[in-house]
Amino acid sequence: MLVLTTVASLGVGRFDIPPGRVVRVLLSPWLAPAEPVSPIEWSVVVVVRLPRVAMAVLAGAGLALAGASLQGLFRNPLVGPQVVGVSSGAAFGGTLAILFGWQHLGLVGAAFAFGLSALVLVWLFASVVSRSNILVLVLAGVVVSGFFGALVSLVQFTADSQDKLPVIVFWLLGSFATADAGRAALLAGPVLPCAAALLALRWRINILSMGDEDARALGVPVAGLRWLLLVLTAMIVSAQVAVSGMIGWVGLVVPHLARMLVGADHRVLLPASALLGGSFLLLVDNAARSMSASEIPLGILTALIGTPMFAALLWRTRERWMDG
Repeated sequence: MLVLTTVASLGVGRFDIPPGRVVRVLLSPWLAPAEPVSPIEWSVVVVVRLPRVAMAVLAGAGLALAGASLQGLFRNPLVGPQVVGVSSGAAFGGTLAILFGWQHLGLVGAAFAFGLSALVLVWLFASVVSRSNILVLVLAGVVVSGFFGALVSLVQFTADSQDKLPVIVFWLLGSFATADAGRAALLAGPVLPCAAALLALRWRINILSMGDEDARALGVPVAGLRWLLLVLTAMIVSAQVAVSGMIGWVGLVVPHLARMLVGADHRVLLPASALLGGSFLLLVDNAARSMSASEIPLGILTALIGTPMFAALLWRTRERWMDG
């Protein structure tokens, strides 16, 4: 499904190109098509749309994979990537970079730095209160998210209303409008190795989801594994926020859909979540750039689509509980 969605997405836009022609354009460097590829077709498919499609797939897959990993880690299906405060921390770093005029690597670096700072604050808070209590860790994430959310509002208040503020507001809403090969590479750099590490650890996430005592009995280093998973998810979420702003609900809703399709076994749930997340965000991005003359921010669409979907999932869960 992801492959078909990707090919179709490369043809969607102001200049529509049939999927078959898209495949011929992509293969033209190796297999010359019967009808030569025009410079406009090559530019539209490869130069303009391919980086955007790649960013959408990487961001969606990364967020869904992070959400599924955190839900297994916390043994709570209502947990999302925002629970550890990384999204708010990365958003503050990004708004600060925009305020000071930092570009590209400066923006990504600031988002990484404050995203990981948020994770460290959560860890310190949880360690002081109760190192072994998962609920304390979740509450620490809520506190840190609120703190960095207030800092984001402070930056918006101090920003120049004619110059910086519109840029900050549009960036926070989430978009792939500025996608190019460089930004796609910046996103792929952290997301691909961190996603590979999460997939490699999916057997241990299965064990960890059984509970700390059972995991220790089976020889799993619970504390070290938990923080390794948190750092990996923090890196993925920070990278996504840095290059495309805040995009919510993907890491919360998509793992639920994947769980309905393949079950709760993380050995198949994590790959399914990644593939489904990439397809989901790609379809949302297609809608964002096709529904109106001006592009709709992704954060708005994911919230409009995600909230009723999540409500429907909760209703299905309620019906199962009542039946049980």
